[in-house]
Amino acid sequence: MRTRQDIENLEDKILAPYAMRSKDSGGRKYREEQHDIRTCYQRDRDRVVHCEAFRKLEYKTQVFVIYEGDYYRTRLTHTLEVAQIARTIGRTLQLNEDLIEAIALAHDLGHPPFGHAGENALNHLMASARPRLKFNHNQRSFDIVAGLEKRYPDFDGLNLTKEVLVGILKHSTVYDQPGDSHYNKFVDEGPTLEAKVVDIADSLAYLSHDIDDGITSGCITGDDLKSSALWNRAERMVGSAWEIKDKEIFKYQIVKALIDMQMKDLLSFSNRKLKELTFRSFKEVKQYTYKNPNRSILGFSPSMENERKALQKVLEKKFYKNYRVVRMTDKAKRIIHDLFNVYMKTPEQLPEKIYRPDRRRTKTEKYKIICDYIASMTDRFAIDEHKRLFDPNEKV
Repeated sequence: MRTRQDIENLEDKILAPYAMRSKDSGGRKYREEQHDIRTCYQRDRDRVVHCEAFRKLEYKTQVFVIYEGDYYRTRLTHTLEVAQIARTIGRTLQLNEDLIEAIALAHDLGHPPFGHAGENALNHLMASARPRLKFNHNQRSFDIVAGLEKRYPDFDGLNLTKEVLVGILKHSTVYDQPGDSHYNKFVDEGPTLEAKVVDIADSLAYLSHDIDDGITSGCITGDDLKSSALWNRAERMVGSAWEIKDKEIFKYQIVKALIDMQMKDLLSFSNRKLKELTFRSFKEVKQYTYKNPNRSILGFSPSMENERKALQKVLEKKFYKNYRVVRMTDKAKRIIHDLFNVYMKTPEQLPEKIYRPDRRRTKTEKYKIICDYIASMTDRFAIDEHKRLFDPNEKV
């Protein structure tokens, strides 16, 4: 039988010098005894999978709201795809897969209902407060695992390791901004390479899988994407004849080719970059990422990056601005605004465990309570709650 110590010894043999080893973790806020057979990052991964916020991702929007159909990706399926892609990158670059998986599975826990439309709506509402507040889903993901989830008798939160917490808080992509730099004691802590892998895997998954959902929905077609050099290369790899023979097979093979091209470029370019930087330990990596937050270590070659940006622009123009998507996101924002405003006007409508009417609170405190409550909702719950509060024919 393989014990935790056996796994840690194996990490010394198979991981690169710059990888984060489980035995070198910065530890947890609340001290716990080590597990007999699982490393600290394996325990973190398991805690995330078993938490309430993770289960709710099944009913939260990626692009399409859940009532649009069963095929489209949800925030949960996107999270699983990011974890799978990130583990492949990590394994190839000899990084700690368990740490990567823990960060990947937790990176979107803080998303509110209706995806980025919901996040933008909540951020707009919070910005109207005095003093000015804001909503950031990375910040909320951190808050969930650091305190809001209540599963253990001795502490609030999941008591995850420092490396996972930093990876969640400082997750960064085109759509994801890191949490407040002054928020906590990790302000001077640079993320590990494992955290940077999750950032790049998230970006890769977004671009490729949104094409799948876009084509399936009919919001975009292959013809819309022919202005993209990356799409055309993928089409040549698959063979355009398949588009006539079997459109479903063609779509799946195109997405597969897009992921494969990006992955090979990413791994080749990142491997060269790591050799140039000659990191000798995880500590050197964290120092580098702290001092150079905007300088990439892992990434795509300049030519691939340009092709990705061009394809992204096509998606933004043809897919994200399609009338069906705009109509969905607009409706989502209205639901969030309506719920927020009615709760602010009469907070006694909130569940008592969320808002105790016998306690006095400042307006800022009300803003935060209501924002947290709405952010915890799934798409379905938010839609049903909106009906209960605004549909005169709906039974309460």
